[in-house]
Amino acid sequence: MKRFMMIALCMTGTLLTANAQCTTHGSECTAQNRSCDKHQHEGECKDCNKKRTIQLPQWVKNIKFSGYGILQYQAKDRYEDKTNEFKLRLMRMILDGKIGDFAWRAQIQGTLAAGSGNSTLQLVDLYAEWQKYDFLKIRVGQFKRAFTFENPTHPITQGWYSYAMVINNLSGFTDRAGEKSSGGRDIGIQVQGDFLKNGNGRNLLHYQLGVYNGEGINTGDKDNRKDIIGGLWVMPIEGVRIGAFGWTGSKGKITLGYNNGVPITGSIEKNRYCISAEYDKNEWTFRAEYIHSQGWGTVSTTSSVVDYAKKDKADGWYVFGIVPIIKSKLHAKARYQTYRQSKEWSSAQTMYEVGVNYFFNKNLQLNLEYARVNDKTITNPDKHNYNMGDIELAFRF
Repeated sequence: MKRFMMIALCMTGTLLTANAQCTTHGSECTAQNRSCDKHQHEGECKDCNKKRTIQLPQWVKNIKFSGYGILQYQAKDRYEDKTNEFKLRLMRMILDGKIGDFAWRAQIQGTLAAGSGNSTLQLVDLYAEWQKYDFLKIRVGQFKRAFTFENPTHPITQGWYSYAMVINNLSGFTDRAGEKSSGGRDIGIQVQGDFLKNGNGRNLLHYQLGVYNGEGINTGDKDNRKDIIGGLWVMPIEGVRIGAFGWTGSKGKITLGYNNGVPITGSIEKNRYCISAEYDKNEWTFRAEYIHSQGWGTVSTTSSVVDYAKKDKADGWYVFGIVPIIKSKLHAKARYQTYRQSKEWSSAQTMYEVGVNYFFNKNLQLNLEYARVNDKTITNPDKHNYNMGDIELAFRF
């Protein structure tokens, strides 16, 4: 009896050990209603797991899904255009991946950029970039134009209720040339790179040069003329960039006038340059940019009819500072900006803005902003000044 009990205890211990191993290593056997004891008896419990493991290709493992959203409340007391409303400012879903030396991105956007009640869902990014060398990267597809420091800045990181007016009007957002809202993007090919390392291995120079359709996102070239945009900046000390950009191109199928009621169509020029400076380090951010444009504007950002009253030159600038009050928790900010749609003070729109950004954590923040606006495009000279308040809740995932 003693021998029998000893043998039984040994067998029980063996089975318990086998079951523990199978629970740890053989969940797929159990999931498929297989007898763990049977596999252990056959010495195949671990082999079963190996047989059921699916090895994904590396390029599949490299795929990352992310996104973000911005919810907005804004009120202003502009003459004959008072508003007080909640908005869904922006939503984006992003897929990033890498295949060998190539990185790729696909990004979809939902926004009310076309105005309240005219929501849009559209493809904003779709590109691949060869990234084998730091000094030479080649990007093909639909992506941000190589123009200004602010254009490629993330909408949440940018920190304000909107990009600066001059960026919106002269960098391919709600562009002066009548493009639909493109978020500063176009379809084309671009080369860029960093080079000339210092003793610490930090690059001192960056260049970028792109050739684009010139019509904005999801649109073919309407006049078979390409936009050429380039930029060069120096980074003399860590956190500092000083750069310059140039842009020459056109916008096709624009109504230039009428002949006996029949529209005369053609192209308008887009010849622009930008001078930029920035300091961005340890949550201290200061940036200033000036942009000048030569080329007629259209009646509105969604129109294809020239507005000759806007003349053929425009310019604008902005300067801002965002500084930490409590590191990684609370930032204070101030911005001054002007946009002149006909490069004359009589057409100037100027904003003086102050506010704070509060970070609940790295993925959730609340932005508050007050602006005093002077808008000389308002026809009543006694009503040029008005106030605007903006609150935004922004999140990432």
